[in-house]
Amino acid sequence: MTNIFYVEYDAAHASNFVFDIPEGHHCWLLVVTHTPALFWVNGELKEYPAHSGVLYHPDQKIYYRACAEQYKNDWIRFESKESYVMETSLPFGVPFSLNDPEYIHKIFQLLVSEHSFQKNYKESSIDCLLRTLFNKLLESYFQEVITPQYYNLLTLRTAIYSNPSQDWAVPRMADSIRISPGYLQTIYKKTFGISCMDDVITSRIRQAKEYLLHGSLSIAEVSLRCGYNNVEHFCRQFKQITGSTPRKFHKQLEGASVERAART
Repeated sequence: MTNIFYVEYDAAHASNFVFDIPEGHHCWLLVVTHTPALFWVNGELKEYPAHSGVLYHPDQKIYYRACAEQYKNDWIRFESKESYVMETSLPFGVPFSLNDPEYIHKIFQLLVSEHSFQKNYKESSIDCLLRTLFNKLLESYFQEVITPQYYNLLTLRTAIYSNPSQDWAVPRMADSIRISPGYLQTIYKKTFGISCMDDVITSRIRQAKEYLLHGSLSIAEVSLRCGYNNVEHFCRQFKQITGSTPRKFHKQLEGASVERAART
């Protein structure tokens, strides 16, 4: 069981902000920073960048403070006997960089909403959100390196998968994060294991499969909605990725649906 004592997101403080609890809380504290901050780690004060997470176990010394004009963070104070908390592999009192701070920030917003109001499934919803939060923290902690450009690349990749039909030419993508096209292609593949244009194609075919699976659009309409002005080019790329043409893919799905209906 998990119980939240308090949770807050976008908490803003002035440059003289200091949080000093020598004996710690009698519960867990998780802090996620939006700005750089100074943390007391292994007997000394160290500066950590924005988008850092730090978990304090019950009764652990807590000390951190602002190191710029403003300090801003999300934080949650809670008690839990759940194994995903009690047996976590996360370090205690040592900040680590987050690989998807916007995702984690959204979880905090949802936790505030669930904690603030009496809803029918409040306890189970909070437990699901905290489990997801700890999963995302573990993903961050075990990621090898988060480069200075990582957050910009993540924003770009999210935009590609959210709007695959846009004109995602390399120069346009590079300009959106203010780097050269050549450098974009190098660091994008190094970061995600796929080139930026191949990722665009993957996102478009992924969307096309969804249209073919659940829609009644023609192949030409699917092609246009997925960012292809040339149907033949769309069909060629679709077959390269899936192994079949859009028409054959759609017919296979229709056949599978008929077969399932016959068995019921």
